[in-house]
Amino acid sequence: MTQWHAHLRRLCAREGRIDWSTTRVDTFCGRLVHPTTYRLSLFVPDPAHDPDHEHRDRSWP
Repeated sequence: MTQWHAHLRRLCAREGRIDWSTTRVDTFCGRLVHPTTYRLSLFVPDPAHDPDHEHRDRSWP
């Protein structure tokens, strides 16, 4: 848990602020077999649904 707290402190101290309302913390419980792990997820909107963004068909390279 100490590494997790240190990671969050580093993120908070960064110059580019994070909009914490777009984040999610996932907790994966190991249930005594594996250690409990945590993952920080950040919502990133899909530009294909943004009307101001040029649409590109992603099925083609």
